[in-house]
Amino acid sequence: SAVKERHVLDGFFHDTLGEANREGAVGLARGFILRQFDEPSPAVDMGDADKRGATYEESQALAASLPANSLRHWYWKLYRGMLNFGVKISEGLSLGRRTGFDSGSTLDYVYRNEAKGMGPIGRFVDRNYLNAIGWRGIRQRKVHLEELLRGAMTRLRADGREVRVLDIAAGHGRYVIDALMAEGTPPDSVVLRDYSDINVRDGGRLIEERGLGNVARFVKGDAFDTESVANAQPGTTVGIVSGLYELIPSNEMIRASLAGMARAVEPGGYLIYTGQPWHPQLEMIARALTSHRAGEAWVMRRRTQAEMDQLVREAGFEKIEQRIDEWGIFTVSIARRLPA
Repeated sequence: SAVKERHVLDGFFHDTLGEANREGAVGLARGFILRQFDEPSPAVDMGDADKRGATYEESQALAASLPANSLRHWYWKLYRGMLNFGVKISEGLSLGRRTGFDSGSTLDYVYRNEAKGMGPIGRFVDRNYLNAIGWRGIRQRKVHLEELLRGAMTRLRADGREVRVLDIAAGHGRYVIDALMAEGTPPDSVVLRDYSDINVRDGGRLIEERGLGNVARFVKGDAFDTESVANAQPGTTVGIVSGLYELIPSNEMIRASLAGMARAVEPGGYLIYTGQPWHPQLEMIARALTSHRAGEAWVMRRRTQAEMDQLVREAGFEKIEQRIDEWGIFTVSIARRLPA
C-alpha cells in the first residue's frame, strides 16, 4: 500500500491493543481503517519493483557474501558439505548438481516423484529431497496448471474455436502433455519451446511416447526474444509460461517475453502464467543450490502477485482466475487476451 501511518504510543509494552489505556491505539487504528473504506487508496505501481523495494533488497542481500567468520557463513558451509555427500548417493541431488536445480530436467524429475539413489540410504536421502516443501509446491502447481489448461480448452471448444497451444519455456513439457492426455480430445496443434537442447530432445521423445507426434512438436527457442515468441505459432489460443519468470529478476525481460506472447495469442485467447510471491526456503536455495547458469548460485527475487499481474495486464491481458497451493508458495493464473 502507498498509504501508511506510524504512531508512537508512550507507556505501551507488547500487547498494544490489550493495554489498559488502549482506547487511543484502537481509535487511531479505527480511524485509519474507516478512511481507507471511505477513500480507497490508489493502486501501487509495481513496475520498477525489480530496481527498488522489499523484494529487490531481499534478493540483493541473498546474493551478497556472508562475513567470513560469521555463524551463518559456517552454517551454510556445513550445509553445502552435507549436500556434496548427498549428491554422491541421491539421483535427484546429482541431477540438480549436473543440470541446475532450476533446470527442466530437475523439474521433470520432481514431477515423476520416484526416489532413486545408491542403495536404501541413497533412496532415503532422495525421498527427503523430493519431499522438500518447495518441490511439493511444484507438484501442486502442476496440478493447478493442468486444471486451468483443461478449463481453457473447454471454453474454447464451447465457443467453437480451435485449441492451439504454445508453451514458450516447456522444460520437458510433461505438465502440458499430461493435461492434453487427460483431456481426451487432442488439441488442434501444440508448439512446445525451450532454450535447452536437452529439454528439446527429451521433450520431443515424450511427445512421441505419448502418441502426439501428429499434433505436437518441440522446438528450440528463446522465451525472451519478442519476435521469436510472437512468430512461434501465430493464432495461438492458449499461451503458457510456467516456472520461468520466477527465475528472472528483471521486469524488462518479462515485458519483452509478454510482448511476444501478446502478439502470438489471438484476441479472446488465454495466457496461463505462474508466480512465486513467497518461498520459505529462499536463503537455503541461494546459499546452497546451483542454477542452470554454469553452476552459479540460484538467487531468486520474489515477485508479488500484484507485480506479476500488473506486468500481464500491461501486455494486454485481463486476469480471470487464480490457483495457489496450501503453503502460499506458487500461484497459477489465467488471463484473457484483450482486443489489440
